[in-house]
Amino acid sequence: MAAEVDANAVIPAIRARFRARLYNSGRIFGLLAATIKRLPPVPMNSIAVCFVCLGNICRSPSAEAVMRDLVEQAKLSERIVIDSAGTGDWHIGDAPDERAQHAAKKRGYDLSALRGRQIAAADFSRFDLFLVMDDSNAAALTAICPPDQRDKIRLLMEFATRDDSRVIVDPYFGGEEGFERALDQCEDACEGLLKALRAQLVV
Repeated sequence: MAAEVDANAVIPAIRARFRARLYNSGRIFGLLAATIKRLPPVPMNSIAVCFVCLGNICRSPSAEAVMRDLVEQAKLSERIVIDSAGTGDWHIGDAPDERAQHAAKKRGYDLSALRGRQIAAADFSRFDLFLVMDDSNAAALTAICPPDQRDKIRLLMEFATRDDSRVIVDPYFGGEEGFERALDQCEDACEGLLKALRAQLVV
């Protein structure tokens, strides 16, 4: 069994960013005006997370769907903003892999409305945390991320409490069992992630 994640140790930057958003009256600032013009604003008093894999058609949309379900069950949809993206541009606009959709549907997750997109420069200002699936995703993201934003990049499996694996292996070139395995890991890690994020939310 993996060790339980200490929220304050793993994502200290989130707490710091929340403090930076606080005004004397207790109100929270939104994003910088320039960022708001480019992207839909992240709601005030919230945390924004983005799941990242290579093409955004297998692992990261699966993680997005799992996390959305958990957040909805926790009634925190207005407090935790969720998205996903890929480091590559091969599948921009594509629906998730049919095998990923099939595996997810069996567990009650609907990936059909999701479409692949590539990480954009504006994302580094918009999101508080990037959850990558493996070390190559982390390296690719770090290479294009502004130095002062790199502390936002974490392996998703750091938050797992039952599975000791370091990464979520890309199931794209394998069989259906790979997609089931990836979902198992996403469910485990997202449960731990939600617990960590809940501890950071401003009441």
